Amino acid sequence: MRVFQIQDDWGMANLKLADRPQPQPGAGQVLLRMLASSLNFRDLVVPERGYGSFTGKLPLIPLSDGVGEVVAVGPGVTRVAVGDRVCPTFFQGWIAGEPDLSRMTGSLGGPIDGTMAEFMCLSEQGVVKVPAYLSDVEAATLPCAALTAWSALATHGAVKPGEQVLIQGSGGVALFALAFARIAGARVTVISSSDEKIERLRALGADATINYRTTPEWSKPARALTDGRGFDHIVELGGEKTLPQSLRCIRPGGTLSMIGVLSGSSLATPLGLIITRQVRLQGITVGHRDGFEAMLRALEQHRMPVIVDRVFEFPALKEALAYLKSGSQFGKICIRH
Repeated sequence: MRVFQIQDDWGMANLKLADRPQPQPGAGQVLLRMLASSLNFRDLVVPERGYGSFTGKLPLIPLSDGVGEVVAVGPGVTRVAVGDRVCPTFFQGWIAGEPDLSRMTGSLGGPIDGTMAEFMCLSEQGVVKVPAYLSDVEAATLPCAALTAWSALATHGAVKPGEQVLIQGSGGVALFALAFARIAGARVTVISSSDEKIERLRALGADATINYRTTPEWSKPARALTDGRGFDHIVELGGEKTLPQSLRCIRPGGTLSMIGVLSGSSLATPLGLIITRQVRLQGITVGHRDGFEAMLRALEQHRMPVIVDRVFEFPALKEALAYLKSGSQFGKICIRH
């Protein structure tokens, strides 16, 4: 079967097309014919061994997100059947409960082989059925970006109607967060880098927007949108350069969901703002299977649209990754198998 794998040595130059034997399912396992994959920021980090020893060993098949059709099952499988369309879960061993090291180190696309293969063989416990209304490329976006946004706002944030939510950017997590916040009945402010993206964000339901390129010190006008009270919840995707401003516009007792470090990973901000305002700084790393299935029920009930920016064909993975690195996308970048 065709795969993309990082081989010989780490580095994007060593990401190449290759052949591997097709796997066969054993007891409790399912064989998937992969239909589509989608990209996340971590897919730029993994080829450079950016997670150290947790990145895995070579050769490694990249990408954590995808969707496939069950084409064979091993003895004892009851969760799914041949013909079902399923997504692999990001953390293969985190079914429910609190995170621990063993549950959070079994992620697809590093250290476990990921979705850029024609076939995948996984435990039946590591897949979930997806709503029929979604296309293959739309379904492929769910395991990481969608569940991360759901974990931030629904699982940990418990966002309520009328609350004020601020979201940074227009990538996959940001757009899912916008949709989930609207479902919860929150008032949503989004900051973005371009007026063109801002128009699209408003069309998707953003109540207020700020262009952070033309308004670099965006925390003051953002806070003014809440009548000076501050935001109940901020989806923090920028990291180093955005966190100080987020802390200036979060309300006392509010929640900052730390998800991304797109502007840098160092912490250089007055920590007193966290303490004196009793701000909750909640790290978010995707989520567990129970949360995934709860999110899928919400998607199906609301028929929530999924925003796909661009679809590449299987051999064009490196071109897709270059496009992701450019940061020009609005929504998710997908690979059709």
